[in-house]
Amino acid sequence: MRHSEFWQLMEDEFGAGYARSVARDQVVAALGGRTADEALAAHVPPRQVWFALCDVMDVPSERRWGRADRKPDRRGPGR
Repeated sequence: MRHSEFWQLMEDEFGAGYARSVARDQVVAALGGRTADEALAAHVPPRQVWFALCDVMDVPSERRWGRADRKPDRRGPGR
């Protein structure tokens, strides 16, 4: 997962303004007691940060890969 994908998932789930607040303020034990911003700055993979936040923020499993209208078509081109 790229950083841009992480931020898109954050904004889709929490809204643009609240996503930044969550990343800045929510301390996550699974990230070594760091916030998402601190973990990303420490080179923790964005995917790991995202799923740790999902656990802490009780994001339902069906939304952990983002909104249905943004999910990539994994069947390949032309399908």
